Amino acid sequence: MSGSAVQAFFDALPSRFHVAAAQGVTAVYQFDLSGNEGGQYQLHIADQTCRVSPGLHPSPDVTLRMMGEDCVAILDGRLSGVSAFLSGRLKLEGDLGLAMKLAAFFPDLRPH
Repeated sequence: MSGSAVQAFFDALPSRFHVAAAQGVTAVYQFDLSGNEGGQYQLHIADQTCRVSPGLHPSPDVTLRMMGEDCVAILDGRLSGVSAFLSGRLKLEGDLGLAMKLAAFFPDLRPH
């Protein structure tokens, strides 16, 4: 998978967004990905909408740092975000409660 495939995956996230789960939530998630699948992506949740934009946000609510291929595996449901965090492959900064809500926003991305 190339970096453009990671970009395509993030571009598709809004179409997989579970609107009801985001009621009352306003947050910016920063994905800081390293390695071959590296890149920076922002996930904005506001007014029960979801949008993705490239680059670094100056003050995100939550920052998730990991290898790009681990991020794709989590988003693809092949790797649990909790196990990635516990094993040190995923580093979180900011509001951990918001980080835990990500699974509810994208219920079809759960591990198989």
